[in-house]
Order: sequence, then structure tokens, then C-alpha cells
Amino acid sequence: MVSGKMTASEAADAISRLSAEATSRSLGPSEGRRDAAARTRSGIMPPSPPARRSRAPSSSAGRRRAPGAVSSSVMLDPVESTGRPGRSVHRPTGAEPVRIVVAVCTYRRNEPLRRLLAAVERNAAELGDRAHVGVVVVDDNPDERARAVCDEAAHRFELGLTYRTSGQGNISVARNLALEGALPLADWVAMTDDDCEPVDTWLSEHLAAQERYGTDVVTGPCLLGGSEGAPAWLSEQPFLDDAQFRFDDGQRLDVAATNNSFIRAASLRERTDLRFDPGLGVLGGEDMVFFRTARRAGLTIAFAARAIVHGHEPPERWTYRYQLRSRYWLGNTEFVTNHTVGEAPRLRWALRGAKTILTAVVRPLARVASGRPPHVRYALATAARGAGMVAGAAGVRVAHH
Repeated sequence: MVSGKMTASEAADAISRLSAEATSRSLGPSEGRRDAAARTRSGIMPPSPPARRSRAPSSSAGRRRAPGAVSSSVMLDPVESTGRPGRSVHRPTGAEPVRIVVAVCTYRRNEPLRRLLAAVERNAAELGDRAHVGVVVVDDNPDERARAVCDEAAHRFELGLTYRTSGQGNISVARNLALEGALPLADWVAMTDDDCEPVDTWLSEHLAAQERYGTDVVTGPCLLGGSEGAPAWLSEQPFLDDAQFRFDDGQRLDVAATNNSFIRAASLRERTDLRFDPGLGVLGGEDMVFFRTARRAGLTIAFAARAIVHGHEPPERWTYRYQLRSRYWLGNTEFVTNHTVGEAPRLRWALRGAKTILTAVVRPLARVASGRPPHVRYALATAARGAGMVAGAAGVRVAHH
């Protein structure tokens, strides 16, 4: 018969055993919660088991590479996505942070490039442990003018900075070199231009949008602005507004913009033919054709309204002559890009160009009749755009530069 009484020593032993059992049982759910939090940080799933990857030496902050020369051969094991287009892909338990490589092409814009790299560094800091960030810069100037700027930034990024030279004066060739450098390193490739400056949450917003909408590509707005000293008419008339890329957050698109895009790297590794067309590298429009081709290949595109970059118009673009020529080129390349993807019957585009010219002629009269400024400069620029469409339909091709 067991006594119902317990000595003080026996009671202490029982309490100790119960405490140990409770502690053992609590470890499972706690670990599960931490693993669930890790899984929700990103939409990327590396292979199982996760491949080991080389890590750059960390500073005391744990975010920067040790100082050194610019890397031209930084290689990490590619991460193969197991997701399907149109779905976000979650990482398994214990997965490492997502890897993002920012791909930039540059041409004789050292100071804007320096400003861009500083902005990318701030984005990397804002992401914290959610992602590791690297950069690939392709210099389209044969004299390697941008190398010194890249040397300065070589130690700032967890995945390093890769500098390459193209020097062919062909933006498609430069963009393809940037992809070639980025794809072995990245889960996601972020693209922007050397005259752009992203907000500090740019990459975070792209990641968040991808998780919300589950697309293969995310694109965002580039907000153009004139600099101090620019002529008043440049901002008073809608020269900086008519080319804005603005849609509702999450809206599905058939195109994206290379000045602000975020692309699933596995999608490009699986489709080696999905690259920028060198035949359009001087004419322009290679970005529109690239993303339309991607869309036809089954990739999905969503708009992220808060993933913002600011575009800076340099002084050489402040002249009215530049604006006229830019609009003429824009109309011409609209025809060329649509014709390249088989969506531009010549007669239809000639009529569209004629309609654009007519609308431009009537615009100042309609504005004056309603008590508004006529915006004559902008009307003439719009007419130039229509003329570019007509010229394109007639077989004329206008180089971008």
C-alpha cells in the first residue's frame, strides 16, 4: 500500500522531474514557431538539402565584405526554384537568406552610379538578415571609366560587386553581360539604370510584392524629376509625366521596365533563349521586347506601387531639342518593338501616328478654350512622337543615341 504522504525531499525531486519534462515538451513548438517565421520571410526555395555557399568575410556589423579589389569571378551555387510561374515559393526550414543581385549597365555616368551604389547599400542594410545583396556593373565604355567607382564600393556588399566591360555601344549586349554575371549568384535579379536612385525600401517592397502576388517578375514606378537649374517648362508641361509607369498595386501586366524590375533568376536560367535582342541594342526598345517575350513564355508580371526608384534627368536632357528628338525616337521605337513581336501592322501604326499628330495640333486650342495654358512645346513634342510612328511604319529606323 502506497502512503499518501510525501517527504520534503521526495516533493522536491518530483517537482524537478515535472519541470524537466515540461521544458523538453516546450522545445518543439518554439522551434516550430522560429522555423515558420523563417519560412515566411521570402518566396524562395533552395534545393533540399540546402547547398553550402561561400560567405564573404564579415565586418563587425556582419553585413560587408572585407575590403579588396572588385570581383569579376564571384560564383555561388545556383539555387534551383521548385516553384511554378504564378506562385510564391517558400523556403524550407533552416534555409539561408534570399540572394538578390542588382544588375546595372552604365555609360559615362560616374557620379550617378556612385549615388546608385550608395542607395543599394542602404537597401542591403534595410533588408538585414532577410537577404544577402550583391551587384553586377557592366561598363559600356571601353575606357573602363566606371572601374574606379566600383573599386570604391567593392567591399560594401555581402555577395560582392562584379565589374565587367562591354564597350560595344549596344545596350542589349551590356544587359546580357549583366544577366550572365548575376544569374550564378542570385535567387532574384533586380534591374535598374545608372541615372536612377531607389528608395531605401526598394528591394524590401519588391520581395513583399512577390510574396503577395506570387509572380515571376515584379516591376515598379520610376518617378522622373528635373534637377535644380532645369528650365521651368520641363516640369510645368507634362514632359516628365507622360512616360511614367503607373498602375494599381498588384495589377498584372504584359510588360515591365528595366529601370525598375525584379526577376526570378531560376526562370532565366531555365530559359537560356530569353535574353535582350542585340538587334535592338542601338535602336532601343529591347526592354519592352524582352518582357513581352517573357510574358509569352509563361512568366507572370505584377506591379509594385511602393517599389519606387527616382529617375534624374541630367542637364543634357533639359534642352527642347533633346525633348523633340526623344519623342520622335519614342514614337519610332514604339512601332519597332511592336513590329518585332508581331503586333504592328504598318497601316494601323501609320494611322495611329497620324491621329497622334492631329491630337497634338488640336491640344493647345482646346486648352486655351478651357482657360488653361496652351502647352505649345509639349504639343509639338507629341506631334514629333506621332511622326516617329509614321516614319517607323514607312521603314525608317532611329537610333537611341
